Amino acid sequence: MAGRSRNTPDHPSAAGGGEPGEGLLPADFDLADLYGARGSDDEDLDDSAVLVPPVSLPPDAELVAAALAVPLISYAVKLARWTQPHRPVDEFGDLADGDREAAARLLGLAPAEGEVAEEAVVEAMRAWALACDLDLVETGTTAEGEHAAIPGPDLDAVEQGDPSVVLGLWLDAAGIMRELAAEADSLAPEGDGDEEDADEDGLADVEQAREAAAELLDEALQVLYEMTAFADPGEETVPLGVLAALLVVPEGEEPDEEMLGEITDVMVALDPMLGDLAELGLLEHRPIDPELFEEEDAEEAGTAPAVAGGAEPDEAEAARFGTVRLTPLGQYAVREWLMELGYDAPLVGDLAEGDAETLLRGITESANVLPDRELAAWLSGREPVAAARELLAAARGQDPQSPVRRMLCGVALEELGEPARPAVLEVVDDPELGGAARAWLRAQGVEIAAPERPVALWTAVDSFAAVMLTSEGDAGRLRELVAGLPVTDNPASYFGELWRVEHPYTAQVLEIVGELHLDRAVAKEARKAAFRARSQQR
Repeated sequence: MAGRSRNTPDHPSAAGGGEPGEGLLPADFDLADLYGARGSDDEDLDDSAVLVPPVSLPPDAELVAAALAVPLISYAVKLARWTQPHRPVDEFGDLADGDREAAARLLGLAPAEGEVAEEAVVEAMRAWALACDLDLVETGTTAEGEHAAIPGPDLDAVEQGDPSVVLGLWLDAAGIMRELAAEADSLAPEGDGDEEDADEDGLADVEQAREAAAELLDEALQVLYEMTAFADPGEETVPLGVLAALLVVPEGEEPDEEMLGEITDVMVALDPMLGDLAELGLLEHRPIDPELFEEEDAEEAGTAPAVAGGAEPDEAEAARFGTVRLTPLGQYAVREWLMELGYDAPLVGDLAEGDAETLLRGITESANVLPDRELAAWLSGREPVAAARELLAAARGQDPQSPVRRMLCGVALEELGEPARPAVLEVVDDPELGGAARAWLRAQGVEIAAPERPVALWTAVDSFAAVMLTSEGDAGRLRELVAGLPVTDNPASYFGELWRVEHPYTAQVLEIVGELHLDRAVAKEARKAAFRARSQQR
């Protein structure tokens, strides 16, 4: 599982500014850079970054319960306990024929009496093989030379629900299934399937196909991980065609006929692999309806609802083309695999464990963070007035990231609402916080005087700087701010005041006004003011 260069789900993004040498802000990368691979193969790895979005995981107890509820895991645990104190096996560690049927009955795959179906025995032996692979069952030879199986050393801990043991065991099982899924896809017969005719080239082709299948599956899992991180609760299910399109179609492009064919191929390749992973609870998967391939227009029908234009199919019809959802267990697995490769894969709420200063600085200086969710996690369970006081204190400063901290503080105050009012009233005369505090209070319906002119001007620059730092590249937002500046009929007077504001971003703000203002006279005065502000900084 590695960094990707494929298309990235469409989410709001922006590239940020700031002075050279300062800490990067969340918007210093666009989304393709944040959550995809930056750079090409011939670039030095030190110059690239693969940043993973934070996800929310349920408590370990819920993950453990979900893992133990997976039928294959449950079967493996039952079979392991069934071997106590020991059970005879053959030289390969497999159950004898009679015990195979007994195992199927034990697992409820066959009736207590009567004939045992072959399918039940096959499923029981799959569970036995998994139990052996996970060391839930250990096999060996006794002093008398008999082959026997006994419970593994971790069985008691698994049955007791020890989180580290159960989740480690489930993750091992998921890794095995992930490898087997790619192996099965790569061995799909294209010819007569005569293995005796295979030569070295044929084996090399199979290995190459296996690697391609594994890479495709890994990319699909990472796309699902990203989409799940951004999805609203209950909206995590993804049509298989959409997933395939994200893997095939370059960002910002419309699929052409060739891409539509590739999307269909990817859908068909992924469908059985995702189904295998669903058996371990890593995914919820609705496979492609096999009847689609029996219809006269199977190829067109398998492509159009996912990516092509025209009439939209209804929900039931669209579902025939397959859907997939990454479960919390799946998020846990993909995150673990990413961290094994050295990627930073944070959890929502990681920053919420510290104080307000750690929170605000962490959000402004970390690229892979979802600010609104981190703020909500920090506020949860805190007393509103105390939380507001701590946030306001942490928002002070004139370092390069300070405007964004104050903006985030404002977002948190909006979340707190009226209960935060006492803390906000305490800072109405603060030179850095007072202007925004008075505006917030007026929005809350509090009758309070407007800030004095110097504070109002400083707050205007500060607010503009926060948007500039988090929205560069989104000219629309900046143009709205520029158009909303209270420039009078005498712009020279207004900008004559503004360039004197002692704020670290005064010159940059004036430069942007000079670039974007639609009134040429106003733009000219802004540029002149920017020059003066730059001169003042020297």
